[in-house]
Amino acid sequence: MAGELLLEIGIAFTAVAVAGSLAYRIGLSVIPAYILVGILVGPNEPTAIGSVPLTLVTDGDLISGMAELGIVFLLFFLGLEFSVTQLLRDRTRIVKIGFVDLVANFGVGVALALAFGFSPIETLFLAGIVYISSSAVITKSLIDEGWVANPESGPILGTLVFEDVFIAIYLAVLSAVALGEGTLADAGTAVGIAFVFLGTLTAVAWYGTEYVERLFGTDSDELFLLRVFGVTALIAGAALATGVSEAVAAFFVGTAFSQTDHTERIEHVVAPARDLFAAIFFLSIGLTTEITVLAGVLDLLAVALVLTTASKLVSGALSGRVYGLDSRRSLRVGLGMVPRGEFSLVIAALAASVGGPTLGTVVPAFAVGYVLLMSILGTLFIQNADVVERLRATGFAS
Repeated sequence: MAGELLLEIGIAFTAVAVAGSLAYRIGLSVIPAYILVGILVGPNEPTAIGSVPLTLVTDGDLISGMAELGIVFLLFFLGLEFSVTQLLRDRTRIVKIGFVDLVANFGVGVALALAFGFSPIETLFLAGIVYISSSAVITKSLIDEGWVANPESGPILGTLVFEDVFIAIYLAVLSAVALGEGTLADAGTAVGIAFVFLGTLTAVAWYGTEYVERLFGTDSDELFLLRVFGVTALIAGAALATGVSEAVAAFFVGTAFSQTDHTERIEHVVAPARDLFAAIFFLSIGLTTEITVLAGVLDLLAVALVLTTASKLVSGALSGRVYGLDSRRSLRVGLGMVPRGEFSLVIAALAASVGGPTLGTVVPAFAVGYVLLMSILGTLFIQNADVVERLRATGFAS
């Protein structure tokens, strides 16, 4: 058993290494490559090419755990680029752009669901899936393309923070309504606990700089890595256990470090571990993607792809304007918000647990295809932003 597990882990890492190398060779982002190789070696169809088996890696607990660490450390590193002071200074603008993003994209999701004859509860599920952008995919793309230091990262980050906080409330309420897991009062209590948890993290990041500096002060890179890794994973896990997004928690842990002298050392010592687990996260998306179920939702998928890409571009561009960015930077905000990912799959899993012909089959199948296509399309948009900008300029000129 141990030998089989080790072999599977080896196959997983080798698969992403080969896929990443091919992506770099042809000048593409590694994210779509990791997802596609996950589909190829994963447990879903196609499981073989002729007599050659393709089911080489399963989405087991170990892979899932490493994927969670990928999300956690991608957001941790995003938090390193910002301070609590900056977030609090931008709080009014974050709320404004958050509501612009919510109204535009959740609204399109509602209209889409109603147009396809969904019931009210089914509509809430579909709208959530198309609304929420992927913090992990976007963060990885921003880091890879060097956008983190650019002005457009401000509204992108602000929108992601708003979305992640909103989705915690949304999931609590949706679980209470759809699954009957407690009353709305229980959901309100869960939301209150989540805000207390986030408030505590914010206070530590604001007032605890001196203590963070001391706690992680060591000459040993090994001990430094273990301390940063352990504390970040522990806080993210505690957040998840209390109903708070582990991504948001990790982000605030990163902001606590952003005001210390440890940032450069973290970039040097911890970044390789981040990239390792991030690769497994994107692989895991592919492992859970069953492309054979997409045939029944192609019409819904095609319409959603067009409408929700357009809605993210519009809401992102408007958010850039709120931050005083020019048209070029504002367009980049919209392009940066297109990817969907981990939270859409969480919502789909909740729908599947409710069951029924639509929530049990149609919505999960749609979510799988939607996340696959939007994560690939979004990363290509970010990688080729200059091309999109030139096409837009040419279109306006003509």
